[in-house]
Amino acid sequence: MNSTRLANFAILASLTLAPLASAADATPKRLKRADSFLGIHFDFHANSDCTNVGANTTPVMVEEIINLVRPDYLQVDCKGHRGFCSYPTKVGHQAPRIIGDPLRVWREVTAAHGVGLYMHYSGVWDSKVVKEHPDWAAINANGSNNTRATSFFGPYAEKLLIPQLRELAGDYGVDGVWVDGECWASVPDYGAAALAAFRKATGITNVPRKPEDPHWHEFLQFNREMFRKYLRHYIAAVKKTNPRFQICSNWAFTDHMAEPVSAPVDFLSGDYSPQDSVNSARLSARYLARQGKPWDLMAWSFSTKPTRAQKTAVQLQREAAVVLAMGGGFQAYFKQKRDGSIYDEQMPVMAEARSLARVSTGRLICANARSRCGVR
Repeated sequence: MNSTRLANFAILASLTLAPLASAADATPKRLKRADSFLGIHFDFHANSDCTNVGANTTPVMVEEIINLVRPDYLQVDCKGHRGFCSYPTKVGHQAPRIIGDPLRVWREVTAAHGVGLYMHYSGVWDSKVVKEHPDWAAINANGSNNTRATSFFGPYAEKLLIPQLRELAGDYGVDGVWVDGECWASVPDYGAAALAAFRKATGITNVPRKPEDPHWHEFLQFNREMFRKYLRHYIAAVKKTNPRFQICSNWAFTDHMAEPVSAPVDFLSGDYSPQDSVNSARLSARYLARQGKPWDLMAWSFSTKPTRAQKTAVQLQREAAVVLAMGGGFQAYFKQKRDGSIYDEQMPVMAEARSLARVSTGRLICANARSRCGVR
């Protein structure tokens, strides 16, 4: 590429990718998730050990991430699988001690820089709520309460999930939510309400308890449809009051749940394997590219086997390349500390990986001149 074409490409890419500032408002406009290519995901699944959340979450910390990496969005922890919230929620269960309002810090700084803010929120999997409300839990085949999964026939969605998503959208003005622990954390439910609904829907009276039993397939299909209904229900409820709030259910309608999209999710996403990551990304990207929805894939920025180790920028670039080449967005997952702050020494790796992602997305935009989902 000669210098003139390179300069023209750089100008076009910067104009296309940069958020536009409103003439009437000093706050820059933020890209919708459908138009975003590059993000960073942070989570730490707050638990009972988190007694200092927010102490080191400062505007400077957030600004340094943005200035170094220049992402389209940040995706940050607010409720993990343990069920404890890492912000001062009025709805759910807070971590034992929260100093100030760390979520407000994330929102104010990202908004000032025109960067989207999405929440990492554990949905079906909520260990705390099923401990506090045993009647909200799914029931195992042996009659015991599941210690992780909530029941689609209980009040969890109405009493916690929907009100809390509305709190995030309304009180904090965050752009959307990446709901974790959903399709892949759901379990067959043997609660009385679930079994009554199964018998009514199918006419099958003898409920199977294991794969070898008759009608096992029908029972699984029934539970899968209950998940779809649950997903459609809470999305519709949140959209009724907060129509601009963007919702994704992690791994729904992907190669992990291989079926047509049947719920009004705003985008599709999944965090592929930290091992054999390039091949994992290649498989998932090829499936998602045909689903007719904006989508992205999340790399783990570290491997976990045989030992945990930080990936190099080159490794993350390879993973980004196979995702971006299929028209998807790319994000990478970095863990937060137990107080909710980040490991700032890890951010230069993402900054270096970002250079390829920005060039690649610019080329896709120049070549296609259309939305990255390829259907609009």
